[in-house]
Amino acid sequence: MIRIPQKSKLVRALTLDHMTFDTAMSPLDRAGNARGQSLGHAFNTHPALQARGVKTVDSTGAFLVGELERLDQTIHMPLAAVSWSRDIDLREDVTLADEQSSFTLTTFGSQGSLGAGNGIRNGKAWIGKATNQITGVGVDTGKFPQPLTPWAMEIKFSILELESAAKMGRPIDDQKIEGMKLKHQMDIDEQVYVGDAQINVGGLINSGLVTNVSNVPAGTSTSTLWSQKTPDEILADVNNAIISAWAASGWAVMPNRVLLPPGQYGYISTVKVSSAGNMSILKYVLENNVLKASGKGELTILPVKWLQGAGAGGTLGTVGVDRMVVYTKQKNYVRFPMTMLQRTPVQYDSIFHKFSYYCRLGVVEVVYPETIAYRDGI
Repeated sequence: MIRIPQKSKLVRALTLDHMTFDTAMSPLDRAGNARGQSLGHAFNTHPALQARGVKTVDSTGAFLVGELERLDQTIHMPLAAVSWSRDIDLREDVTLADEQSSFTLTTFGSQGSLGAGNGIRNGKAWIGKATNQITGVGVDTGKFPQPLTPWAMEIKFSILELESAAKMGRPIDDQKIEGMKLKHQMDIDEQVYVGDAQINVGGLINSGLVTNVSNVPAGTSTSTLWSQKTPDEILADVNNAIISAWAASGWAVMPNRVLLPPGQYGYISTVKVSSAGNMSILKYVLENNVLKASGKGELTILPVKWLQGAGAGGTLGTVGVDRMVVYTKQKNYVRFPMTMLQRTPVQYDSIFHKFSYYCRLGVVEVVYPETIAYRDGI
């Protein structure tokens, strides 16, 4: 048997007095791993990771990776969702040379003959055998111009960044382009739905041209909120909005699309009409609305995040005075003018590579405001 001599008290004392780097390591973490000696630097990282004590260097995309650590190379983009292309048609005839987009709206007028008035059962263009004056048609055409505002973002990176990114296998140029595309889509989404404060324009859900705006009536619970209403009262709110826009258009156009805040959409999607549990409120509304009953098509109900707080007196993005929008998704009634995204050639400036993406974004053109209705307080 081999005996291993124990350290003498003197050796143990010297070891404690002259601690090495290994013996001065921090305590073990929860997983039993020795964290090593602190380098004394605070590196930048995501705030959520900072709260957990994780330190990295994320400004250049370079990270310290342990030998037994498996780093996922997938680029995880920020969480964002846009829906503008779902809810509006594009007007694609505009170009980069155009500074404004415009359209005309024509009205006609005609008087009845033989001294008849213009009321119901009157106003027809009758003539007699001895008629020497025949009525005509008056035409009035108005033009409605709106700005086409230039939009651009620059992509810039140095040769050193490119070399570092190439070595790490994470192309910095692609990442910046993806970030630019996301910004482009988010800006369009905001412009389509709510417009812009700097150029003082509205969007699909807050257009100043729409005058069919009111609060929904209170239900039997004395509240206007859908969460406090019965399925029949919710159906009545939807039908009343559709009928009001239909009437405002002279019974010519019946809206075929309803936009709701996400909270209300989730509520009617999950809550059942009755305890029997055979149908959600959403399905009940889709099956019993006035559009389907008239045989003119199927109603589409969709969620839109911008409708939170969009009602009169509310604050956009804040749950409170939420709005419902009914309208007809058709280019002849409402559309959005814009040009496609284009890119300049790469420019070489010292050690930097630069190029810009650009386009023009217009303003939602509400050709027939009477085909749209807003209902607040749901």
